[in-house]
Amino acid sequence: MRTREGGRIVVDEAEVIARVRAGEPEAYAELVRAHTGIAIRAAKALGAGADAEDVVQQAFIKAYCSLGRFRDGAAFKPWLLSIVANETRNTVRTAVRQRTLAGREAALVEAEPLIPASADPAGAALETERRAALLTALDQLSEDHRLVVTYRYLLEMDEPETAQALGWPRGTVKSRLNRALRKLGRMLPDFEPGAREGGDEHE
Repeated sequence: MRTREGGRIVVDEAEVIARVRAGEPEAYAELVRAHTGIAIRAAKALGAGADAEDVVQQAFIKAYCSLGRFRDGAAFKPWLLSIVANETRNTVRTAVRQRTLAGREAALVEAEPLIPASADPAGAALETERRAALLTALDQLSEDHRLVVTYRYLLEMDEPETAQALGWPRGTVKSRLNRALRKLGRMLPDFEPGAREGGDEHE
């Protein structure tokens, strides 16, 4: 079943997965259509570059093959993105490629414009500069810190989704996010992602 929410098509993931498990594999196409955009954004943001579409295609195949182990009641998106992250990591390591800043920035803005078309041109230019500075600063963080900031703020996932996607306890997400934000704050004094989340559990 699909409904519209804010102009977007929302898929009843549990129903689609149940249909696939019941012998209707073509239903999986609904999940692919619903999540391809954010999956490609994630792959590019994490360094897949020009290989992002191939990475996402492989991730969807692996997710399909693993649906038998998918936990009933869990959210599909963070589970899928955890597979995308693993596929991206493997691709980057195999190809020994450097992440491309320009490609990542383009990927993060193409699906959902973060700057309204009606925005003041000067303000939009400033926002673009800030995003470029943020992505440059992210490259200076450790992989774990870069991942948690990317998922929470660039892909706009909440804390439980981030924890599921990265396979970390929520306390680890909080502590690593706080440490990452402190480091970004030192590099970018005007960086304001929102209220910092509480907790500083050990990694």
